[in-house]
Amino acid sequence: MLPCNALCHRLARLSLITLAMLALPVNAASSVHVYAAASLTDALDAAAARYEQSHDVDIVPVYASSSTAARQVANGAPADLYISANERWMDWLAEQGISLQARTELLQNRLVLIASPQTDIEPFSPGEGASLAERLEDRQRLSVGDPAHVPAGIYARQALKSIGEWNALEPRLARADNVRAALALVERGETPLGIVYRTDALASDKVRQLGQFSSDSHAPITYPAALIGKAPDAAAQAFLNWLKGDEAMSVFSGFGFLPADTGAH
Repeated sequence: MLPCNALCHRLARLSLITLAMLALPVNAASSVHVYAAASLTDALDAAAARYEQSHDVDIVPVYASSSTAARQVANGAPADLYISANERWMDWLAEQGISLQARTELLQNRLVLIASPQTDIEPFSPGEGASLAERLEDRQRLSVGDPAHVPAGIYARQALKSIGEWNALEPRLARADNVRAALALVERGETPLGIVYRTDALASDKVRQLGQFSSDSHAPITYPAALIGKAPDAAAQAFLNWLKGDEAMSVFSGFGFLPADTGAH
């Protein structure tokens, strides 16, 4: 057993070390919660990883259809930044009284027709030659994001109406909760054809891109972004500013996205 003076000295030293540790500031990294369209999953994950390499911050993305994400934000989800796949749901948030700061057009995309590996349909431009309905066998369906609320489905409905195929195909739609779910139906061969964004088709090695819809057949596919709240977090502001810069755009372009100011859609 240690003599009292030695034991007391050791305990005193341990107490001083403990107090010193407790007095140290806690430098936890800031967190930025981003509620974003499902079609951004791969690209935004890569962009966030790039950003975190040089910034002491944790980017926490939450992906869903733009409509679902908007409703989550409106219902009080802890969002610092919202990125939609169309203007409609960003406008809807504003109509719900959600304060949107630094709203900006971030990206653009294109709409494409994809096929499962099991199909032998040759590539073609939708609206030219045989119709999509004629390329589907009896009881086969066309996979899309739900046109009632999913932006990719809304664009798909516009495009199908433009080429005169909406009435024939509406009863044969396989309506998915978001565009990635629509992609998955085609990947698994549950539907032979689907309509998704070009970036989704590029992200998968389990589907073939058959053709691209004319940009004139639907509204411009834009991705607006905005900070949430009357006093946005500084870390969120910094991240949004970075997303608009050249380094982030080089990441997004690698996944097939276009900058919002290219004039193409």
